[in-house]
Amino acid sequence: MIQPALIIIDMQRGMLEPAAGDRNNPDAPERLTALLHAWRQARAPIVHVRHISRATTTLFAPGRPSVEFQPSLYPLPDEHVVEKNVPDAFINSGLERWLRVRGIEAVVIGGVSTNNSVEGTARSAGNLGFKTYVLADACFTFAKADYNGVLRSAEEVHAMALANLQDEYARIIDSADAAALLQTSELPG
Repeated sequence: MIQPALIIIDMQRGMLEPAAGDRNNPDAPERLTALLHAWRQARAPIVHVRHISRATTTLFAPGRPSVEFQPSLYPLPDEHVVEKNVPDAFINSGLERWLRVRGIEAVVIGGVSTNNSVEGTARSAGNLGFKTYVLADACFTFAKADYNGVLRSAEEVHAMALANLQDEYARIIDSADAAALLQTSELPG
């Protein structure tokens, strides 16, 4: 049995800075850290994704301290690191090949932002045929105005992003469910 890969998206120092904005799920980093430890203990595959911006004036510009991984989620030398410069971690990164070469058929995704990099990556994972799980309580996003200019809270944006993914691209689970995947590679129901 090949265990699912844990994919941790964009958990960089810049997400801790006030400039990142108000967000939902304040406990998401701690939940991801706990899952990272569980995956390490099980010796299951782990992928750390880091956004490196093409623009030189953003939080994630190359060389800025804010692009570094958060200390509690820092990759070990034997853990795979993917760098991306678009929201979708599968684009121009070699991630699909890395997973396929190892026979990995399922992915568990958490991180930031739910409606951007998490959603983009989960859509591609589902479209590529991976059994895809998104961690509702271990990803987060920020308040955003909708197309009509109505400001939506971070929780509303988060909920809509998860609704966009549910059933068509991914199964939405919580971090407690994710640990069961280490034993069975599939959740009941």
